[in-house]
Amino acid sequence: MSTQIRLATLEDYPRIMEIWESAVKATHGFLAEEDFIYFKEVIPKDYLPNLEVYLFILQNQPVAFASVSEGSLEMLFVHNDYRGKGYGKGLIQFMDETKGIKKVDVNEQNYLAVGFYENLGFRKAGRSEKDGSGKDYPIIHMVR
Repeated sequence: MSTQIRLATLEDYPRIMEIWESAVKATHGFLAEEDFIYFKEVIPKDYLPNLEVYLFILQNQPVAFASVSEGSLEMLFVHNDYRGKGYGKGLIQFMDETKGIKKVDVNEQNYLAVGFYENLGFRKAGRSEKDGSGKDYPIIHMVR
């Protein structure tokens, strides 16, 4: 199967947001609808332009994306149709080899993600009551 990882461009934003929406709807049942709408609006405007975002491409179609900044995994989302197939892990390994990942913040209610990162060698190092946007979604700080 043909796969590649490449840096995203502005033209990739619509597909990135499709991946994000699919992943969040499948894994973030705790997210209030108004917050879902908020993030859907701010991610392409305020987050993506300020990060190096890498795409995992399968058969010429992006199926996952991730970004690392200063050793912190800022985002990793896998389209729900492709979850559990190793693409997220492959993207993490690539990002770790090229950027170095020392820490990640995970929504406490996203138990699957917490377990995913624990399986990759991260451990819980702290907790915050609010997420990075100041919203009431507790965050687990993980390091390795």
